[in-house]
Amino acid sequence: MGLISNGSTIFDAGAMASGFGGSMTFIKKLTASSSGTLSFVDGASSVVLDNTYKEYVFTFNNIHPSADTNKFLFNGSDDTSSHSYDITKTTTDFTAYNAENDSDRDLYYRTGDDLAQSTSAQQLSSSLGSDNDQSCSGYLHLFNPSSTTFVKHFMSNVSTVVASDISTNQFTAGYFNTTAAITAIQFSMNSGNIDAGDICLYGIS
Repeated sequence: MGLISNGSTIFDAGAMASGFGGSMTFIKKLTASSSGTLSFVDGASSVVLDNTYKEYVFTFNNIHPSADTNKFLFNGSDDTSSHSYDITKTTTDFTAYNAENDSDRDLYYRTGDDLAQSTSAQQLSSSLGSDNDQSCSGYLHLFNPSSTTFVKHFMSNVSTVVASDISTNQFTAGYFNTTAAITAIQFSMNSGNIDAGDICLYGIS
């Protein structure tokens, strides 16, 4: 069957569905309210983060910090009971930005925001502003977290309004350097709380 046959495409007929997948299933939403952390733990509070799906997506909607210049972070755990969120990871990070008054703009590699075999939390946003018109939104893809054969890759794209009235678009990617299954993901700020905003978890089939 060709891509186009008698005016009908195989996309229209649904023949590509089994090859490309694409079904996005909502799993869990967490809403911040002066929250120190927001954690998605497999098997707890209706959270699924296992071999049900080979790809998971977290979406961030208007994540707002409790104070200026705080940065939005995430980390993972491979524990099955008490979660320590300290998996070794290696990451890379670059950002495009433009000032609100159009006085400055650039695209650059963020050498201070990447990790090299570190257990620290990974930064996902630039330094957030705490004004009511300042927040960050975006997404994080996590691939095959239940694998016990391979390391666990992730990538993120986050749009931020920073404290100095600059719009940034930050791209982060890397991997958890473990062959143990990832059992939980935690989000936080590098200082203070997540004042408001929500994070949703989806499974991709």
